[in-house]
Amino acid sequence: GIVRICDDVEIGACTTIDRAKVGETVIGTGTRIDNLVMIGHNCQIGRHNLLVSQVGFAGSVSTGDYVVCAGQVGVADHVHLGDGAIVGAKAGVHRDMPGGQTYLGAPAGPVAETTRQLMALKRLPDLRDTVRQLEREMAELRRRLDGPSETAESAAA
Repeated sequence: GIVRICDDVEIGACTTIDRAKVGETVIGTGTRIDNLVMIGHNCQIGRHNLLVSQVGFAGSVSTGDYVVCAGQVGVADHVHLGDGAIVGAKAGVHRDMPGGQTYLGAPAGPVAETTRQLMALKRLPDLRDTVRQLEREMAELRRRLDGPSETAESAAA
């Protein structure tokens, strides 16, 4: 296998591009690769991609054209990123991502969904406290409702 680097590609310092086991690892025309990027064997990188520092692509990853991966993005093997996909910093991509969308998080998901999850996560401690208070109030109400009948039963015995 070989590595084929197309025209007008920039590759930063300490970047590793593994040669293919069979066939080619391809870096498409006009792609910009920052420092400390790892591209695994048999990857097919499309045209005019931007891979920011410390991005890691496992083997056989493929991208469409005009894909952006921000710093420290990790992409699992055999995953495809569609044309125009944008992956936010430190995201973990474990499945194919359609083009034309922005993805965040680990595991990576569409930005609106991931933002909703993060906002809900911030409210979790307050929700836990509310649930605990409601459980205490329910226990007290049950005790009050069950109390007289238990007392009457024990007095009859």
